[in-house]
Order: sequence, then structure tokens, then C-alpha cells
Amino acid sequence: MNEGDIVDDFSLVDQAGRTVTLTGLLRNGPLVLFFYPKAMTRG
Repeated sequence: MNEGDIVDDFSLVDQAGRTVTLTGLLRNGPLVLFFYPKAMTRG
């Protein structure tokens, strides 16, 4: 993925156990997605 790419909508569970969607998060304005490897694993 590169800056400016268009991605399909997706859903995931947040830290409070609620399901959120990309479109739902975007209602509040722009956002940054950050992905990192699982803690304590090779990256």
C-alpha cells in the first residue's frame, strides 16, 4: 500500500471489543493506518 492508494472498506474489532469500519472511522475526518508486526517477533 502506498500513500494515496484507495482501499476497500473493512471492519475490525477495536480495543474495547466493538466492531468498527473504515468508512465509520473516516466520518470523523482523515486517519492514518499503521501496521506493525506482532510484539516480540521478527519484523
